[in-house]
Amino acid sequence: MIGKDVFCCKKGYTQRLCDLEECMSDTLETRRMRYFMKVIECGSVRGAADELNMDPSALSRAIATLEKDCGVRLLDRHGRGVVATDAGALVAAHFRRQENMNQQLLAQLNSLQKGESGHIDIVAGEGFVDWLMRDVMKEFIAGHPNVTLALDVGSTDEIVRRVVDESAHIGLLYQPPHDDRLRSHGSHSGPIQAFVLKGHPLTSHIGPLKLADLLPYPGATLHRSFGVRQHVEAAEVSEGVRLNTVLTTTSFNALSLFAAMGTGYALTTRVAVPQNLLDHMLVGLPMQNPLLSEGRSHVITRQGKTLSQATLELLSHIARAITS
Repeated sequence: MIGKDVFCCKKGYTQRLCDLEECMSDTLETRRMRYFMKVIECGSVRGAADELNMDPSALSRAIATLEKDCGVRLLDRHGRGVVATDAGALVAAHFRRQENMNQQLLAQLNSLQKGESGHIDIVAGEGFVDWLMRDVMKEFIAGHPNVTLALDVGSTDEIVRRVVDESAHIGLLYQPPHDDRLRSHGSHSGPIQAFVLKGHPLTSHIGPLKLADLLPYPGATLHRSFGVRQHVEAAEVSEGVRLNTVLTTTSFNALSLFAAMGTGYALTTRVAVPQNLLDHMLVGLPMQNPLLSEGRSHVITRQGKTLSQATLELLSHIARAITS
């Protein structure tokens, strides 16, 4: 009897399809179904047996077993050959549909494996959105037109939760907490600076600013669920200063606009400030406190999580961009 894999090769099927069908087979046992389809194609048991390099009696027994499994007669003798019964025609049509579905599934799996298709969930601090879209996503999307993406904005706590519970594939955040469940694929120094409108009185200060230098002016900073704010509070404690914060927000964009209005200063990182504001309106002033210079921006995933090829490629793009 010829092996199933050899028979599949004669029909142009791949070994992977054979393996897949073995996993998906039920009472319509795949090998017998192929024998049955060959008999219909040839119009006789003997003709099919010759093509399959099988003994005709063995082929007849296989068809009889298939008919027993289905509980109906599948073939009728017609002269010196055979034709499918109405039930046999239904079974053959079902098998052809199943073959088409298997081929489609394999094509989708191959596309996914090659990184040509799939879906990626990204969660990031809002401050990364402008940079991510400008420096990473344009190139990736152009090269992966069949990959869909979801980009959600969240706080540090939310990003960590989403990555840990695997509802997001990739996270971008400032100074993630130490957690063995997280894996960092790249980081970049992100000192916190005081951003002010060009011409603001603070721009005339010589050298890095102490927090005390900010006290005469109103300030804006992030909510405590953000790593940036946690660093600012640690610096306040270390210098024994409590800043005059008039705006607390979850929006990096609001911070930048606060400073751009000339209202006061905004404590944030350079990557979080929209490029158009940096180019034309705002200036970042360095801070003296080392606690405001030790934070880093990270791209993270769940430790041990298996990622699709497309996700790995996007992760590589982000890691290269964030470390450059």
